[in-house]
Amino acid sequence: MKFTALLRNSVLIITTLATITACKSTAPATPTAPAKPRAIIGLALGGGVSKGFAHIGVIKVLQENHIPVHIVTGTSAGALVGSMYASGMSPDRLELEAEILNKSDLVDPVLSTSGFIKGQKLQDYINTKVRNKQIQQFPIRFGAVATEFGTGRMAVFTSGNAGQAVRASASIPNIFQPAVIGNKRFVDGGLVAPVPVSAAKQLGANVVIAVDISAKPARLTSEGFFSYLDQSLNIMSASALSSELGKAQVVIRPQVQKLGAVGGFDQKTQAIQLGEQAARAALPQIRAALSKYQVN
Repeated sequence: MKFTALLRNSVLIITTLATITACKSTAPATPTAPAKPRAIIGLALGGGVSKGFAHIGVIKVLQENHIPVHIVTGTSAGALVGSMYASGMSPDRLELEAEILNKSDLVDPVLSTSGFIKGQKLQDYINTKVRNKQIQQFPIRFGAVATEFGTGRMAVFTSGNAGQAVRASASIPNIFQPAVIGNKRFVDGGLVAPVPVSAAKQLGANVVIAVDISAKPARLTSEGFFSYLDQSLNIMSASALSSELGKAQVVIRPQVQKLGAVGGFDQKTQAIQLGEQAARAALPQIRAALSKYQVN
């Protein structure tokens, strides 16, 4: 009897274990959501002479809303603001620097057929503000975009002398003398990349926020030559601008039409505010673009 009872219990245990094992093997596995890729956010800052103060307003809003920037690329005025920001300067400090900046801090007139501004003063100004750091030493990866004189190729400076790179990026033809780096000459990057989105992507960005300040003036200003030059550069680079902006996930357009090419030096606060307004309006679009990624 005892043997029969023991055998019966053993059979029951084996049957139970087999049933549990079968249930485990046939139960469907709970699907796990694929991990989102990490967002590598690039900020592409366009050219537009003194309208570039609007870039500071955009940067302020991004920081206030905890939107990290991993890569900064800049053309002309965008390279000037972008280099200082990428070097570690806070938005508040950028705003202070804008307030105390005068045209005379950047302009060194010279008698020459290749341009009536030398550009050395601009180079020295940037190097002073970034504490003579080389570009590769910046805490945020940075690229200054210029145009190789003669070939028309785009050059992206991601290492070396920061002031020299910004000088090259901002060397408006016939105003600034071409910047000489190595054995090559460079002029304003706006001719090939008015808003350097492709450069940001080359540096690794998978989400690019572009800031376009190339808006045509709402009316002709009294700035004469500078006003016409600003409009001429916009017309010459219209095709390049369209191509660059088409590659961005988000395009921010501060309404700077009422600001002149150079007169904006006297309207810095307004330019910064216009940048802030445009960036706040773009926040839903930015968040939608980032929803596909892990953001940190």
